[in-house]
Amino acid sequence: MTELEKIDILRERLGLSYKEAKDALDAAGGDLIQALITQEQKKANWEEKLQQEGGKLVTRVKEIIQQGNVTKVKVKKGDETVLEIPASVGAIGLLGVLASTPLTVIAGIGTVAAMMNKYRLEIEKANGETEEEDIEL
Repeated sequence: MTELEKIDILRERLGLSYKEAKDALDAAGGDLIQALITQEQKKANWEEKLQQEGGKLVTRVKEIIQQGNVTKVKVKKGDETVLEIPASVGAIGLLGVLASTPLTVIAGIGTVAAMMNKYRLEIEKANGETEEEDIEL
């Protein structure tokens, strides 16, 4: 089997770019099976980390809303709002909203991105004040 065929298999099975597939194959010493195993483990580790960090962000947002006097919590990067959660859903409603799979995934992605790209929480209070908090997880 040629190197290109091995790269094509890695790309097809794991959705890698040519560079990623070539690097994975090189790191495995040309062993296709080892490259597949290594890349699958990396993907599993990434998904686990995403769930853990997403859970931390969800917990922090719940804490902020439960403290009261909050009308809205936003996850922002610069001036752009990435995720906005109105406090009007209430603590019990928030649990349902945050437990939904799509929002948990978004929260996880936002959290991982926050660790790399300096995202922050913006907390809008009922009296009109706004507080900002860097996401530190």
